[in-house]
Amino acid sequence: MAGENRHVAPNRNALTPRAVVEDALSLADSEGLEALTIRRLAKELGVTPMALYWHFRSKGELLDGMAARIFEEVDLSVDASATWQEQLRALLGSMLGVLRAHPSTAILLSTRTASSEGSLRATEVALDILGRGGFSPTEATQIARHALGTVTNLVSGEPGVVAREESKELLDTRRHARLFLESLPPERYPRLVEAATPLSEGVEPDAYFAFGLDLLLAGIEAMAARKR
Repeated sequence: MAGENRHVAPNRNALTPRAVVEDALSLADSEGLEALTIRRLAKELGVTPMALYWHFRSKGELLDGMAARIFEEVDLSVDASATWQEQLRALLGSMLGVLRAHPSTAILLSTRTASSEGSLRATEVALDILGRGGFSPTEATQIARHALGTVTNLVSGEPGVVAREESKELLDTRRHARLFLESLPPERYPRLVEAATPLSEGVEPDAYFAFGLDLLLAGIEAMAARKR
């Protein structure tokens, strides 16, 4: 037992919560969030699992730390000369860019405890922008929640049509999908038949995310216009 304690203590003292979180993010980014376990992370760091539990009492606490770390990367600066719509676009655009850099862990921002300094500041900025857009605190809260969920789902979801490099197998799959849609009876599925190509072809990622952000912002701006 004494030998075991001597083994853990030096490793424990050499680690910091920041280093643990950074390595956890790196592992999740490269292999997916499902690959992240305390045992696997400890192996990557060259320590025992107990050394990690010294800093994070559970995997849940570690995931909270990872979410907090991601929030730190979001640009919360606000251009005072811009309209509230432009400010909101800049905020959500920055968040989308950060999440695209961490696609496997994007979902953490909408599912983990939002009590870190970064998440609190991000929420404060979003609510302030929406308040200046004419929304009440209740309305601004609802919009902020849906906006965060939409942005994280854009990144963490699997639309199936987003790919930068497509293999021959994937191209064949798309071709078969197009031929299937084109073969549908046009009197019953006229819109599916005419949209056979766009429904089955690949979509450039930047265009996909830009359109999703435009769609979200257009809805928020339409709500503000109705209030006026």
